[in-house]
Amino acid sequence: MTAYNPAEAEPLFSMSLNAVTVVVVTHESAHCLRALDSLLSRCGEVIISDNGSGDGTPEQATRRWPHARVLAHGRNLGFGAANNKALEQVRTPFAFLLNPDCEISVAGLTELLHFADELPASAVLAPQLVSVSGKAEINYRWPQTLWVSRGPAASGPACVGFVCGAAMLLRMSCFQDIGFFDEQFFLYYEDDDLCLRLFNAHLNLVVVPSVRAVHHSRGSVRGAAPWRHEFGRGFHHAQSKLIFARKYRSLADTAKLRRWLLFTTAASLPFRALLFSPKLLARMLGRWRGLLSWRADD
Repeated sequence: MTAYNPAEAEPLFSMSLNAVTVVVVTHESAHCLRALDSLLSRCGEVIISDNGSGDGTPEQATRRWPHARVLAHGRNLGFGAANNKALEQVRTPFAFLLNPDCEISVAGLTELLHFADELPASAVLAPQLVSVSGKAEINYRWPQTLWVSRGPAASGPACVGFVCGAAMLLRMSCFQDIGFFDEQFFLYYEDDDLCLRLFNAHLNLVVVPSVRAVHHSRGSVRGAAPWRHEFGRGFHHAQSKLIFARKYRSLADTAKLRRWLLFTTAASLPFRALLFSPKLLARMLGRWRGLLSWRADD
């Protein structure tokens, strides 16, 4: 692999790409790096924020992209906290947050930056996420605390109340007062919270459906203990759901939600066991544990 030389590579970078830092948070994500190469090898500013991978992710990223800043935290800080560590180091006008299980082309990122230039009031712009088969995912909506989204999909750039954190372009100047991710969310709902804070501050979130990013859903983590990872997903999803509810709703409402989730989880556990899907069973057990161990911060 030829080493990166900024002087030689500069003609490859458009002015748009020079304006953005690509941030990728990794955890046991070495299997994702090859697919990211077509984008990251063409971007001059790249930060890999690694959450204690044991599969050689930070070392492989350093070899593959010598121009990247690789932050090896040595432990799992959580998705939001690892993004925050990287965002503290961004000096470009834009940051593009990209999950390791998402793929977007250079042309796609350039188009997002073009729309950012055309829409200077936009704080966040996001592509349309699609599955590997090309089916559009529901990665944007209105804030779930206000009303349920209805109607057809966006046919052009549209203001929304939420975009999925798997791929989002941030205009850095809009976050000076808002801040970035709330680190009490270890995993899940940190993007809901950030988007709601932006929405409440009357800052625009825009989805651009003409730009597409392929999302290998739940594909960013692979390791020797897949059941443990699924247990962790269930645990943190349950915890974060209640943290989010407590942040924006009353303690009584959150307690009611917790009781309902405990009931539905307990009711579904026997079916998961009968179907014997180890991953789903591990996730449900993690969810149960997360619900039981949650405590209000009052």
